Amino acid sequence: MKPAILLRIAAIITLLYFAGHTAGIPWTPVQGAGESAVLEAMKIHRFDVQGFARTYWDFYFGFGVAISGYLLVQAVGLWQLASLAKNEAARLRPIVASFFVAFVFNAVVAWKYFFPVPAVFAAAIAICLGLAFLAAKKVTDTAAPGLPPRGSAG
Repeated sequence: MKPAILLRIAAIITLLYFAGHTAGIPWTPVQGAGESAVLEAMKIHRFDVQGFARTYWDFYFGFGVAISGYLLVQAVGLWQLASLAKNEAARLRPIVASFFVAFVFNAVVAWKYFFPVPAVFAAAIAICLGLAFLAAKKVTDTAAPGLPPRGSAG
């Protein structure tokens, strides 16, 4: 499969990951008195951080919103990379590799600390990116036999 198609698939899955994560606000199921007590304690207890009064809830909610923002930007970035990959796939391999490492890390963290759904999304994205990385090498190897890839010395 072509790298551009794999990157588009990764972008779409990332957009779905963003939508699911964002739809889960506030990311905390409250099913009983114990959960309610923990959430209230997170919201009530204030402490100073660099001159500002914050709660654990502020951090928790803020990190959740930040993750949604990062997922949206990653989806857009992967879509844009797919456009570039049509003509420059080999040159994008280091960027694709960076996204790959990030989503493998995301999958491991999601599996260890959260639950299977985000881990599966992150793993699916990582698989698409890994395949795009490999497919980009094949494009380079078959594009111009006997000639060095564009931008390489020699």
